[in-house]
Amino acid sequence: MNVCLLNDSFPPVIDGVANTVKNYADILQGDGLADVLVGTPKYPGADYDRYPYKVVPYKSFDTTRIVNGYRAGNPFVIKELIDMEDFAPDIIHSHCPAVSNVLARALRTRLEAPIVFTYHTKFDVDIAKALKTDFLRKETVRALVSNIEACDEVWTVSHGAGENLRSLGYEGEYRVVSNGVDFPKGKVDEKTVHETVRDYDLPDGVPVFLFVGRIMKYKGLPLIIDALSMLAADGTDFRMVFVGGGPDLDEIKDMAEKAGIYSPSDSSRCIFTGPVYDRLKLRAWNTRADLFLFPSTYDTNGIVVREAAACGLASVLIKDSCAAEGITHDRNGFIIDETPESMHALLLELSGKIDHMSSVGDNAMDEIYISWTDSVHEAYERYNVIIDNKRAGLYNTKRHKLAGTVIEFTDDVIYELRELFKIPVRLFDDMRDNVEDFFYGGRS
Repeated sequence: MNVCLLNDSFPPVIDGVANTVKNYADILQGDGLADVLVGTPKYPGADYDRYPYKVVPYKSFDTTRIVNGYRAGNPFVIKELIDMEDFAPDIIHSHCPAVSNVLARALRTRLEAPIVFTYHTKFDVDIAKALKTDFLRKETVRALVSNIEACDEVWTVSHGAGENLRSLGYEGEYRVVSNGVDFPKGKVDEKTVHETVRDYDLPDGVPVFLFVGRIMKYKGLPLIIDALSMLAADGTDFRMVFVGGGPDLDEIKDMAEKAGIYSPSDSSRCIFTGPVYDRLKLRAWNTRADLFLFPSTYDTNGIVVREAAACGLASVLIKDSCAAEGITHDRNGFIIDETPESMHALLLELSGKIDHMSSVGDNAMDEIYISWTDSVHEAYERYNVIIDNKRAGLYNTKRHKLAGTVIEFTDDVIYELRELFKIPVRLFDDMRDNVEDFFYGGRS
């Protein structure tokens, strides 16, 4: 099987979806299931030749100031599309509803390979932050939903993610295919834990709470600060460790300082480590902590919750959130209402019960952990079904909406010109640049 994976982020970009695509590629190729090609926007200075599979980086535009370090891919990249076509994928798996899906649809017009799309992120939240007018927000969401409906099969990483997609206007079916984690099951040895945390004030017997991820307010971090402020007012000692960086880091630090639980000049109840990219050190933090706090209603899956579970660490989650799917309160995790008071009450109850938190964490390890190997092998089995369904003509996707039709027609015209006139590569690249100048005004 030849598998083409498309996403608008890939290393050197580090985020949850980029990590997903890399794990898919590593396991599909490494386990001998498929030959893999990854298509992704090009980042300056990145080494795309170091992977054991083919990576096709295509031209991108510098939008890092607008969207927190991300570049926007250019969908009119005919040479790279031809490279992808020459790979002859049996299935195309898109992980982003924007440029990646446009390229997937263009490929399908040439190959008739089926497209499977995975819905990872509530993109309407990011669109609302980036665009200022209701009209632009609504039209952008409508265009992306149309792009998703054009795929042959749609996967979501949780049931809640699927229902969120429906709330945006999606009318088709979806299948829940859970993401895995690349942490092995089990705690890290004591020596590694000691070396990782030795520079921090973590007294024995004092509960350690942990958050790992991008420091963004919409992940529920203000709720954590408010709850911990109440806990401190009760005279309960604790340590709260935030691992990660992000655009709201300074604001969260300021909130914690005003709440009296953080000081930048000396030891305090709140610790901000900054980003930690070493996976072993992240496992060590999850092993050392007593409870993982993740009051996010934004995340569609919460991979960090499963990473914590891999290390025997239970999570505190918001009732009815996507991250709370599969969690039974006080069995393999803890469920609260989305209020500081609810979190405060739970933390106050558990602060003197470290052994109980550990026991619930062990249950989480046994009951909600899923490895990337298991997840990708499940996806591979479904790939086979999708390919068979496509050959049998079982899919009837919405392929002819205006935006998609224009893009597919443009691709067809340029492909046919290339074949008809056998345009030399240099002239062909000039044609591509002219198309880009027309649509993007020469910006690069």
